[in-house]
Amino acid sequence: MGYELTRRGFLAGAATAGVTVLGMPWSNVVHAADGRIVVRVEEDLKNLDPANRTGTIEVNVILAINQGLVKFKPGSTEWENDAAEEIKQVSDTLIEFKLKEGLKFTGGYGDLTAEDVKFSFERFKPAPDGTKVNYADDWAALDSVEVTGKLTGKIHLKNPSPAVWLIALADGSGAIISKKAFEELGDKFKTTPIGSGPYMLKEWVPRDHFTLVANPDYTGEKPTFTEIVGRPISDDKTAQIALQAGEIDFGRIDPAVATDIGATPGIKVEKISAIDYVWIGPNIEKKPFDDVRVRQAVRLALDVPAIIAAAYNGSVEPAYALEAPGILGYWADAPRYTRDVEAAKKLLEEAGQGGGFSTRLTVLSKAVAQATAAVVQANLAEIGIDVQIDALDPGAYWAYGENDASKDLELVLVEYHGKFDPGFQTQWFTSDQIGTWNWQRWSNKEFDDLHKKGSVESDPKKREQIYIDAQKLMDESAAFWWITHNAYTYAFKDTLKPGILPNGSQMQYAAFKQA
Repeated sequence: MGYELTRRGFLAGAATAGVTVLGMPWSNVVHAADGRIVVRVEEDLKNLDPANRTGTIEVNVILAINQGLVKFKPGSTEWENDAAEEIKQVSDTLIEFKLKEGLKFTGGYGDLTAEDVKFSFERFKPAPDGTKVNYADDWAALDSVEVTGKLTGKIHLKNPSPAVWLIALADGSGAIISKKAFEELGDKFKTTPIGSGPYMLKEWVPRDHFTLVANPDYTGEKPTFTEIVGRPISDDKTAQIALQAGEIDFGRIDPAVATDIGATPGIKVEKISAIDYVWIGPNIEKKPFDDVRVRQAVRLALDVPAIIAAAYNGSVEPAYALEAPGILGYWADAPRYTRDVEAAKKLLEEAGQGGGFSTRLTVLSKAVAQATAAVVQANLAEIGIDVQIDALDPGAYWAYGENDASKDLELVLVEYHGKFDPGFQTQWFTSDQIGTWNWQRWSNKEFDDLHKKGSVESDPKKREQIYIDAQKLMDESAAFWWITHNAYTYAFKDTLKPGILPNGSQMQYAAFKQA
């Protein structure tokens, strides 16, 4: 996961000529003029298997290495053909495709065929014993893929699925892998991806760097840069220094320093509103959070504007519900809860908690999360709640999504990346996600039914209302205390034009151009 180079360590080493940072001599870095760029990533890679990836950083690499039937147009939520020469929705439950001729997998694994498409997509179906890959729900509507020829096939859906184009086909879960390579490599496939896309993975040194090189056999538009090096730098200050020193060409930065970095000759800054969802939630199976009055009291005690000012330097807008502006199902009339300490104390009294209590807030050990936790700790102290902060490294933190570990959480600060369809967001809060990603352990049958109904409804207006109704149930539960939908600030060489999708967090490495 993330690798942190402290500011002190960086400054101490930087005083020496030819300093090695993250295992590579910065003074020897060759950049865009020679077709090579170095980009900052906030965390290390972990798993490059499309079905079992762990996050957005991996998706960015997967979609540079692999083709899908379709892909997002550069900087857009609209899609265009990729490996598919033709693809069409024949009915609500049938999609037909024909592959382009001459597509080849790297590593000598042969032609990309309809059999590979079938294998790639049907992997997302639950196994006979009920086990599922990480992103199984992206293809929840899939019944089967029928191979009708070497390059042709039919995707049969169990039910209408308007989200399948944005969530599965055009995104990471639509990546086509080599069946032969997967069967030969086994568990090694997650670190040795085989694709037919614009780039190949040349090397991956954990916690140090990964290198993508242009695929000479790629039949589409050749990428501008022949080599892209990704370096995991979790510390924003370190990234800032590296950018200003000219040691990296592109990276996400702390918005508080955007003006300073933007004033550096040769550097541009761009801010992109995101569709993430950042919130604090209680484990409602734990007392006293099983009482809705306690949850309502905490919601009223939190000062979200103060959190945004302290943790985000005022650079993001507050969130009031799950779906972000611009996403189908955005609830424009969601309640705006303003801080009311006296009302919060009254609710605690009614719940029999007037004397206060102690609890533990679990967060990632990164600056924004810890600054948020400090404000929450001060806010809740005013109503008699003693908050102990448990800041964990990424490995320990995300392990709460495994083996039902979330049962031990009390309060948790969470940040999830959003996708362009509302059903991607709602899926993590259904009852069957308890024990994995539903860390609030919140179960509501009506919400579950609305999520399922929304996933098959084709009428956009009806879908919109379904997701608004689902968010109303979340609001009534008082189990989700929303903070922001995020915004991303990027800095990059003014000779570079980065490819970034409108969700603000996904890179399209093949779309990076010379400015």
